Amino acid sequence: MGKNIMEYETVELDEQDGGILIIDQTLLPGKTEIIRLRTAQEIWDAIYLLKVRGAPAIGVTAAFGIYVLAKGIVEAEKKPSGGKDGGKPIDKPADWEAFYEKFTEQKNYLDSARPTAVNLSWALNRMDGVCRSAHEKGKTVEEILEILHEEACRIKEEDIQVCRAIGENGLSLVKPGDGILTHCNAGQLATCKYGTATAPIYLGQERGYNFKVFADETRPLLQGARLTAYELHSAGVDVTLICDNMSAMVMKNGWVNAVFVGCDRVAANGDTANKIGTSVVAAVAKRYGVPFYVCAPTSTIDLATPTGAEIKIEQRPAEEVTEMWYKERMAPEGVKVFNPAFDVTDNELITAIVTENGIARAPFRESLREMCKKIKKN
Repeated sequence: MGKNIMEYETVELDEQDGGILIIDQTLLPGKTEIIRLRTAQEIWDAIYLLKVRGAPAIGVTAAFGIYVLAKGIVEAEKKPSGGKDGGKPIDKPADWEAFYEKFTEQKNYLDSARPTAVNLSWALNRMDGVCRSAHEKGKTVEEILEILHEEACRIKEEDIQVCRAIGENGLSLVKPGDGILTHCNAGQLATCKYGTATAPIYLGQERGYNFKVFADETRPLLQGARLTAYELHSAGVDVTLICDNMSAMVMKNGWVNAVFVGCDRVAANGDTANKIGTSVVAAVAKRYGVPFYVCAPTSTIDLATPTGAEIKIEQRPAEEVTEMWYKERMAPEGVKVFNPAFDVTDNELITAIVTENGIARAPFRESLREMCKKIKKN
């Protein structure tokens, strides 16, 4: 009997053989396949092609990725060059410059994979910071490699702790037996454990809350149908799959007591970017008086971005709308397609933003700044 999808690691560093192990999420739910990423191209493709997705999981993958690539840079420099002495470890100042130049090239390349989710650049910048700091303290490149390894593992462990804390805070906003609606996949498959928007659901499941969950299918890539419904059902949660255009009906019927969604970037004013269609759910929730909660690790809060208008929205290929997931093409040849991966939910539609450091409410400029101050204190 095969493993339950909840028993797999979403992102894992292979300590023995090198590389990163991920679940290829483009094949779910029909097939569970673990793939290994070793090269910059493989890591970049996995992120861009959504083999790994979800802001926190992308951040962890990026952290492991830049460590693996840094290790590759050092190993390449150590290879014999044809002389009797062979290669030498990179530990001199001049050698540091050569290493860091290549490190920066790889970091910038990975950072270009997806523009909207802030966790990608956040994780890479954090790894870059510890790299430079270690050099300033006189560490050799060999020692810096170990520091990068420790930092990447720390980022993964922090993600698990953060998601659980988000779950605890989110759980305080609902009661046993409530109906919860979620959009896209901000579940375990988007993080290292618990998820963000699903964390209150999983903690409630452990404590007998018996939530009734509605999962939007989430067109055009069906993350809600293929991933959220799949993992919640596998975990024994009472989940009902609905099409995106059914959210108004279930809310009007009084079946939904709260909406929990994830987030890829939070602007300083509380505008949030999440999977396309999220703003529609928020507007419908506002119409029917249903609280709309955004579950966001503080790593997704971007105080340098004033409002949602400044968030760069990723545009995806037309084929995702016209033919992907269909046996035959379902749109006329040559038709124009607009396919943004995300939309921005205005802060006035958001009841609260649930972080690991607490629950932020309007005015968001002040409350989000306070959440970020807690990071520095910790």
